[in-house]
Amino acid sequence: MTRMPRSSSATAGHKASPASLALSWLGSDQHGASVLAMARNLLAAEEATKAVLPPALAAVCRVARIDRQQLTLAVPSAAYASKLRQMAPRIIHLLNQKGWNLENAQVRVQAALNQNTTTVLAREAVPLDENALQAFDTLRSQLRPGPLADAVSRLLAHHRS
Repeated sequence: MTRMPRSSSATAGHKASPASLALSWLGSDQHGASVLAMARNLLAAEEATKAVLPPALAAVCRVARIDRQQLTLAVPSAAYASKLRQMAPRIIHLLNQKGWNLENAQVRVQAALNQNTTTVLAREAVPLDENALQAFDTLRSQLRPGPLADAVSRLLAHHRS
């Protein structure tokens, strides 16, 4: 009796992740495989580049392109670009020692790299309980008239309304 090979979808209890499905789909045709290979090459170049940069510069530097034997690096500001241009010959030398075949590096400023994509979380206001209100009331009675006493009065009025 011959055994039939199992397909990857028939493996017991194992479902492919969306990322692995996308990668397998992308690699299934010639153009997609070319894009995938270029993306992997850029990521590997970026990892190798960041390894030879000072930490502050590595945090903001991205490999934007590799065309022929020219590496294009993108940074968010002119200050980073200036420092990176000074370091370019050393970066190329170190990358060539790691097996990359590069002749020169070009630096581009891309302000969009500096944009922070984190979302601002909504503040949760916890209402003051009766013990807290009583403590602020005691504080207000001990304060001399002035801006601080007025602020405590406004706080109490706001929380009691």
